[in-house]
Amino acid sequence: MISKSLRNNRFRYRGMGVMAVVTAVALMASACSAPGASKQATVQLTPKPVKVEAVKKVTISSPVEQIADVTAGVTLDVIAKANGEVTSVNKQKGDYVEKGDVLFVIDNRDAVSAQRKSELAVKSAQQSLQQARDSKVNNRKDLADGVERAQTALQNAQQDYNKIRNDFDAGTVTQRQVDQVKQALDNAQMSYDSAKAKLSAFDNSDSIAAAETQAESARLNLDDATRALDNFEVKAPGSGVLTDFNVVVGQTVSAAAGRIAQVQEIDPIKIKTELSENNYLLVKGKQELVYYNPNTPDKKGTAKVSYLAPIMSAATKTYTLELAVPNTDHQLQPGTRYMVQLTTESEEKVPVVPTLSIIREASDTFVFIQQGDQYMKRKVKLGRINGENQEVLEGVKEGDQLVISGQNTLKDGQKVGSTEASAQPSATPAAK
Repeated sequence: MISKSLRNNRFRYRGMGVMAVVTAVALMASACSAPGASKQATVQLTPKPVKVEAVKKVTISSPVEQIADVTAGVTLDVIAKANGEVTSVNKQKGDYVEKGDVLFVIDNRDAVSAQRKSELAVKSAQQSLQQARDSKVNNRKDLADGVERAQTALQNAQQDYNKIRNDFDAGTVTQRQVDQVKQALDNAQMSYDSAKAKLSAFDNSDSIAAAETQAESARLNLDDATRALDNFEVKAPGSGVLTDFNVVVGQTVSAAAGRIAQVQEIDPIKIKTELSENNYLLVKGKQELVYYNPNTPDKKGTAKVSYLAPIMSAATKTYTLELAVPNTDHQLQPGTRYMVQLTTESEEKVPVVPTLSIIREASDTFVFIQQGDQYMKRKVKLGRINGENQEVLEGVKEGDQLVISGQNTLKDGQKVGSTEASAQPSATPAAK
């Protein structure tokens, strides 16, 4: 019974549909055959009027930003240069230290003893050197006196020889006596020459060179001992935050162990990030960039670009960007993250055109510009879209008179106010 009732309802609805169609056809026929009706109906398409407005700059989007890591400006290793047991620890991990601060002290008793021995050796060497200098002065005086005595003896011998020659010429002395005086003169000459040669040799020699060398060697040994003693106080190599420092009293340290801690210099501090090629082009040539803490976006700072990689990393396919930020108050800490603005708000304010003013032909885009008394068709390169506007990268500039309505009725070079065939309204015949 239910099945039969459903069939009856289906036939009833189908019959009503057929009647509705027949009624609609009859009404259309009567309208067409009514007295006074037009033989042909037309639909008028009225073209939009041509409207023009100046190209303006608007903010197309917010500045382009990228996350960056805060890192130490410089990281310096703390290395022990002496071996021994730690006797005191003056700093702790996380402390801010100044360059030269003593971090910890190593037992230095052996080094103190070595320095004392070196001091004594220097004193002894200096005494020996002074004695050598005094001896040199005395020895030269003796040699100079010997030269003077030999010269006097030579002069006396010369006078004796001259006298005896006169006597010989007078016949008062014999030849043998002359020869004896001549031999004495020759001996005096040789003695004088020998004394002068000894003095010259003494002056040309350095009789205290060995003593000077010994004194200098002792002084260098003392310098070495003093430096070695300084190594038992392990000091901060720079100013910054002390990290990775776990030295305790009683621990034995060794120079061969390598790094014991690090000092991370944080003034200036570094903000570092890796840029894609597109973002690299946004930053290239800039001297400064804006940065801020994402937790306090209203507080922004400006930092100098300290490094921008000139070529892409083969491993990461990115360009390294580093900013140097003054950090005298130590508010920026290594390990945190900041935002870096790759563009400014002024850079994001660009010339735009309404999207409805754009004419698209295949892969090219055009707009019409009113230039004087003509409409000129311009090819444009478009960028980002923001609502009803689209960024113009090339083709028009701020202030150009842009056709924002009716551009589809215009031809390139058309005079302002003229009518063209393409701008005439068209009629579409209705069904008879």
